[in-house]
Amino acid sequence: MSLWARLKRLWPYYASGRAGFWVAMLAAVVAATTEPMIPRMMQPLLDKGFSAGGLSLWLIPAAILGLFAVRGVAAFAAEYALAWAGQRGTHQLRTALFKHLLRAKPAQVADYSASSLANTLVYETQTGSTLLVGALNSLVRNGLIVVALVLYLVWLNWQLSLFVLLSFPAVAWAMRKLSRRLHRFTAQSQLATDELAYVVEENASAGHIVRIHAAQAVQGKRFESASLALRTLAIKSVASAAAMTPVTQIMVALPLSAVITIALWQAQTQGQTVGSFVGFITGMLMLIAPLKHLADVAGPITRGLAAVERGITLMETLPIEAGGRHAPSAVRGEFSLQGVGFAHAARQGGAEQPSSALNNVNLQIAAGQTVALVGPSGAGKTTLMQLLPRFLEASEGEIKLDGVPLANWDLALLRQSFAYVSQHTVLFNDSLANNVALGGEPDRIRVNEALHAAHLGDWVASLPQGAQTVVGHNAATLSGGQRQRLAIARAIYKRARIVLLDEATAALDSESERHVQAALDALMGNCTTIAIAHRLSTVVRADLIVVMDQGRVVEHGRHSELLANGGLYARLHQLQMLA
Repeated sequence: MSLWARLKRLWPYYASGRAGFWVAMLAAVVAATTEPMIPRMMQPLLDKGFSAGGLSLWLIPAAILGLFAVRGVAAFAAEYALAWAGQRGTHQLRTALFKHLLRAKPAQVADYSASSLANTLVYETQTGSTLLVGALNSLVRNGLIVVALVLYLVWLNWQLSLFVLLSFPAVAWAMRKLSRRLHRFTAQSQLATDELAYVVEENASAGHIVRIHAAQAVQGKRFESASLALRTLAIKSVASAAAMTPVTQIMVALPLSAVITIALWQAQTQGQTVGSFVGFITGMLMLIAPLKHLADVAGPITRGLAAVERGITLMETLPIEAGGRHAPSAVRGEFSLQGVGFAHAARQGGAEQPSSALNNVNLQIAAGQTVALVGPSGAGKTTLMQLLPRFLEASEGEIKLDGVPLANWDLALLRQSFAYVSQHTVLFNDSLANNVALGGEPDRIRVNEALHAAHLGDWVASLPQGAQTVVGHNAATLSGGQRQRLAIARAIYKRARIVLLDEATAALDSESERHVQAALDALMGNCTTIAIAHRLSTVVRADLIVVMDQGRVVEHGRHSELLANGGLYARLHQLQMLA
């Protein structure tokens, strides 16, 4: 993809800052026009300044101060306007990327590590944009300066100016070659950075496991290896970027040395004044600095584009969830599963190999029914539950809610009909009230009712700030039971028509479990409740027990019926009774 095509991908996000870009361009033009005035002043200064009465002395400081004042104000305005436009575009891109992640299919988002997404969303968009804005500022400012100086040199002596222009194609060719090499190393560095961040993420979240298994040395070597790979790529990137400056300087120095020699020859043989000679040579030498800066621009542009493009590529890669238009005024909560299958995509030997999690599942769940999913680990219970709110999409068969295929439902309304409590509690660094009323403005009375129903009312009341207490990062200050009960309070608060419980009472003691179970029975008794439970004592009162094994429904019925059948459920029950 060409550089122009890559820049066009960014423009929709930076277009809102076009006013800043125009101001920056205008200011850069003003600053560039002042550049040739410096060598232009050399001729009268040398030719007239050393003669009595040839030049008014007060004009010298006035001209110099005025020139540099205009130049400084214009340079400041250009840089500020570009920064304003760039940060505005960065905000637009970052916000668009975050909103895209919230609307993308959960299964595809799960393919990326949290550290990788955070790196792309926060670090790379900001760093990449900063590099691009700085490079663009240098490109515009120094590019216009080069144009202004070249026009000045052509005006003075067009024949000598041709020698200066000869260096430009060679410089452009060298920058193109080195930029491609730098882009390759930058892309590889991004992947290496993700790998290093993922090692940190894993060890930060599994610190207790690492310590109890004395795995510090192993994990240290793993980190060192990933860090070494990143270091190698970083050095290669620096070498590629650093090579641009000496290569371009040598290419520019060759024609410049020839120009100086010819200019001296003309001064000696054709009677040019010292002032005209110095004015031309000064203007020519002033080209070196902007040309050097232009050569240095290739590295930041390459790294900045690679960083920002990663977020755009992520948006182009992650598909958005699509829903239908079915949006009834009320949801009954009746499910029908016909021949449902699901296969996880697992990599084996570098190729995609489907891993079947569900096979030909047929199930009828009546509205208001309490259904328990039981079976050994890996039976497909959690996968089946995640299909219902469309966290996953069935690869075979069809799932209907109230007689309508899930794909035809309005997605927002569909999920509004669910309350979900997982064994892996997720709480946000916010107040207790906002965690309970997640997604809306808290209703104080309803929040208190939900907290009391989840056996948390007395504890919350004892806190200095009550329900406004901030739980902290991942609610680390709460016990496991408190966190789980807070998640249950969130489900109670929502008053959804369908309740999904994935080992919802696993972290509770017997007393708390009894109170919470009573609250769930009282407040959600008319809801369709689907629960996963490994402790079979908690599913005895279920209207329907669905026994799963190896992705299939092998039994279903009530507790007494399944015990009488003497099948898998009876064996699991007997094993737990003996434990």
